[in-house]
Amino acid sequence: MRFEFTPEESEFKSQLSSFLDDALPADWHGPADESRDDHWELNQEIKKGLAERGWLVMSWPKEYGGADSSPMMNTIFAEEMAYRRAPGHDRFGTRMLGPTLMRFGTEEQRTKYLGSIARGEIQWCQGYSEPNSGSDLASLQTRAVEDGDDFVVTGAKIWTSLAHRADMMFMLVRTDPEAAPHRGISLILVDMKSPGVEVQPIVNMAGVHSFNQVVFDQVRVPKANLIGQLNDGWRAGMTVLNFERSGIDYAAWARAALEEIIEHVQSEDAVTSTKSDPAIRIKLAELHMEVEAARLMCFDVAWRQGKGEIPSSEASMSKVAATEVYLKVLDYGLELLGMYGVLEPGSKQALLQGRIFKMRLFYTSGPILAGTNEIQKNIIAQRGLGLPRK
Repeated sequence: MRFEFTPEESEFKSQLSSFLDDALPADWHGPADESRDDHWELNQEIKKGLAERGWLVMSWPKEYGGADSSPMMNTIFAEEMAYRRAPGHDRFGTRMLGPTLMRFGTEEQRTKYLGSIARGEIQWCQGYSEPNSGSDLASLQTRAVEDGDDFVVTGAKIWTSLAHRADMMFMLVRTDPEAAPHRGISLILVDMKSPGVEVQPIVNMAGVHSFNQVVFDQVRVPKANLIGQLNDGWRAGMTVLNFERSGIDYAAWARAALEEIIEHVQSEDAVTSTKSDPAIRIKLAELHMEVEAARLMCFDVAWRQGKGEIPSSEASMSKVAATEVYLKVLDYGLELLGMYGVLEPGSKQALLQGRIFKMRLFYTSGPILAGTNEIQKNIIAQRGLGLPRK
């Protein structure tokens, strides 16, 4: 793995940064709250601008709206977007579903969906977790029963991010209840405007409506929306998760938050003793090292993808490292800010406008989503180290 960007990659990073300078409000500190209409409008505006420049899906083949760029370019894009806490990046469509369709979808499905993703015309969400099925995803019970040219879907999905904004969902359903847990599962695409789809909001403890429960009551889905083979959805579904876990977002968010905390420690608002306290200096240095290590692990995943590999244990390693160090940064930030750090955004005495506290509440889900970190460590042990299951 190389440890520096090429001239082309550096130029692109500079162009993207300039675009965000112009596109984001002058007082933007993020992160975006999709439950706010003004933030969602900004999301759509920036997405359109990114699509017009060909940046949403650079690493995709040209025939599907991409530029045949390397996965490294796509990772540079994702890092800069996350570092700036910028909206406008449909990770469900561009990072997760799109690459999976290229591997498992039919040519008709690729033609129908990949172009709309590349143009920023469609918003996707992911239907995996259920009220009684989380880490043990193979226990999912949402049923899809064949009926003529359709599947009839009944069940519920939960913790579905952006379901209230999404046009389409890619979801795992059980199509053979008699098969073993990891078999008899299929991956299908569902129009969120279909009769029988009900989106129920879940407001998280940060006061943000990002999650939802989605109930399916006899929802008809065309069989043409089946991705891959019937009852072979587990393989395609795990491919989706590998693409999800290989993201660099958490490492970039951690870097941005750490820089804010360091800037505060150096500012006039900080208690004078914190600027020269050796314990604080050492802790901040340690966090900086951990953030950079997590960042490099994420770039290693992109490098492996560029070689044609599908990183599995490596993607899990980067996900664990990045999510855990992000929470460490936020926790230490709150420790330094003290009681003024837990005031609500908008409070006159709130330090850093209450962002650190709000992000800490919001990203409690980091080590849980995309497969809990405990599950990731099992993957690392079994697939990466070759250790037995028991």
